[in-house]
Amino acid sequence: MKEQSKLSLNQLISDLDKMFPNARCELDYNNLFELIIAVSLSSQTTDKRVNEVTKVLFSKYPTYNDLAKANIYEVEEILKPLGMNKVKAKNIIELSKKLIIKNKMPETLEELMELDGVGRKCANVILSEYYKIPSIAVDTHVLRTSNRLGLASGSVLEVEKKLMKKFDKKDWYFIHIHLVFLGRYVCKAKNKECAKCLINGCPSRFI
Repeated sequence: MKEQSKLSLNQLISDLDKMFPNARCELDYNNLFELIIAVSLSSQTTDKRVNEVTKVLFSKYPTYNDLAKANIYEVEEILKPLGMNKVKAKNIIELSKKLIIKNKMPETLEELMELDGVGRKCANVILSEYYKIPSIAVDTHVLRTSNRLGLASGSVLEVEKKLMKKFDKKDWYFIHIHLVFLGRYVCKAKNKECAKCLINGCPSRFI
């Protein structure tokens, strides 16, 4: 067995940048409303599939006023390819109604989490992506890669807090999006492709 080297955080950032120099949010959106809907629909499916569905959804319901008045069965039909379409249809219609009542778009973690179907992870994605507020959203990819790299373990909230403490605030968005890409394309749940990985000192390479 090859001797394991120590994982350096600065080297990790450099290695991730080399692996994914163009890492970015892969959900298609034109405004905050579209991003909220896209992120809320992304649970248990792929961004590619969400983009295919939202293209149809937003062409029919371009604003939250339109979606709030939508026929739920028609929305369920559009969302079928995503799975959990009944729950997701109900959530995006209800959150659209809440946006009408509030008459303002959410700007904080707390305001975002008041919307149906928007949990802490989704809210952090929106804050980071749209408002450029430093945040670390912990999805399944971030949770898995953080554990394998020896960066953080525990619950989703525990991993979020540990990563925020470990990295400088200016690097939070970078770490989030790059760990997503790492888990999505290389360090997969099954059949991880270590031969493609450039990360020096990764503990999981030696397991």
